[in-house]
Amino acid sequence: MRDNRAEKKTKEQYSLNDDRRVKVLSPGALVAKRFFRNRLAVLGLVMLAAMFIFSFIGGVVSPYGQAEQFYTYEAMSKEYVAVTRNDDFRYAVADGQEFGSAAQAQFLLAQTTGQEEFTYRDVTYRVAEEGTDFYAVYTGDTLLAIAYKDIVNAPDNGVEPAFAVKYGALVAYTNGETAFTADGTDYTLDADGNILQSSEVVGYISRFVVQSQVSGTFISRDFKERLEEAINDGAAEFAYTGEDGTENNYTIVYDASKLVWSVQQETLTYVYDMYSAPSLAHPLGTDGNGMDMLTRLMYGGRVSLIIGFVVVIIETVIGVILGGVSGYFGGWIDNLIMRVVDVFYCVPSMPIIIIIGAAMDAMQMDPTLRMFYLMLILGFLGWPGVARLVRGQILSLREQEFMTATEACGIRTSRRIFRHLIPNVIPQLIVTCTMGLGSTIITEATLSFLGLGVKFPFASWGNIISDVNNSYVMTNYWFIWIPAGICLLIAVLGFNFVGDGLRDAFDPKMKR
Repeated sequence: MRDNRAEKKTKEQYSLNDDRRVKVLSPGALVAKRFFRNRLAVLGLVMLAAMFIFSFIGGVVSPYGQAEQFYTYEAMSKEYVAVTRNDDFRYAVADGQEFGSAAQAQFLLAQTTGQEEFTYRDVTYRVAEEGTDFYAVYTGDTLLAIAYKDIVNAPDNGVEPAFAVKYGALVAYTNGETAFTADGTDYTLDADGNILQSSEVVGYISRFVVQSQVSGTFISRDFKERLEEAINDGAAEFAYTGEDGTENNYTIVYDASKLVWSVQQETLTYVYDMYSAPSLAHPLGTDGNGMDMLTRLMYGGRVSLIIGFVVVIIETVIGVILGGVSGYFGGWIDNLIMRVVDVFYCVPSMPIIIIIGAAMDAMQMDPTLRMFYLMLILGFLGWPGVARLVRGQILSLREQEFMTATEACGIRTSRRIFRHLIPNVIPQLIVTCTMGLGSTIITEATLSFLGLGVKFPFASWGNIISDVNNSYVMTNYWFIWIPAGICLLIAVLGFNFVGDGLRDAFDPKMKR
């Protein structure tokens, strides 16, 4: 009995129209089968998946923020003081008198030519040599001003000596005297040039001029004297211990063109951790703003991909609506829309974008708002290609039998276009949009590289590469721009591979 059943089963045959005879695949399954047979398309899909995981998931798991900056202590040499040996005349004017720059120029001319008098604005000035490189200028018997090269400096308390004290001290100093009287007070001069009043130092004489280059820093006399000794000894550096007990090292650099000694102090400065090499904490190092490069790449990929998708969506929505209306109605509507498309094709997109970007720079627009405007502008300028594609497809579809059936059934026009015509254009739209994503990302990267796209603190692959603004950074800090370029290459190449694969998969003439 069992043998008869087995024999009957083996003899059972299927008819040619039996559904069990052939395994039937849906159109979508056929497209997917063709797509996954294409090795380049699968490779492109893997590349895109890797970029999406890197950008969107990597940014979430990263311990750093995209605008988080890192700092470090770095030993830096900063100019502390500038030192000159005074070889020019300086002037001190008596109380209540005037001796301006024009009169000073006339004095120099008289001193150079050996004249004892000169006239300026009908006033006669008398020049008296009081000592070596020291002159007094009189009007009649009134002392007007003094011209000197040996400078009377204030003591550490910062109180400048009076004019009479300066005059008396310079007369005594240039003539080798050790005592003088000014305003009824006796003063003495020691061998170090100190001006003493009852053993209290009220000033000192020196030809060295020491000017602080650090705002709010007071230079003590002891430091000046130690510095003067080092300069006289021809030393290139010296150490000095301040009142707080901290020893600092100083480097002395002489600028022969300006006849100035620049004294530089080496200090630990808290600065951005700029261009640090790859490490465990920062696998791709840091950029010029002290930010983690790996994190910036993740967030930059997120921005670049989002901009690409939003721009393509805007292009597709505008293009499908206008292309669908144009192709279905034809006539003057078609002519009008196509002329608008022709006008957009003639518009120089890149110059317009550059002008708008420069205008947004001038207005100092918020970076977030700027990014939205960038997506809207790119999408608004890129829809004509989609509209022309949709129009061409609908022109060939609207005369087919299924459209005649929809008209006979009384289906409204909008439903005919968007329910029955547009779905038949979707395969071509998918291919076009996929191919357009790569070019949109390249456009955004180009604009950001030119400084017209995404702005700090937001990152994109384009503005990351734009940080390489000189050959030194390009050649010495490869970790700044090469990873961003590789990510950009992988993403664009992945979209192109997927687009080619979809185009081949949707083509019914492709070999199975």
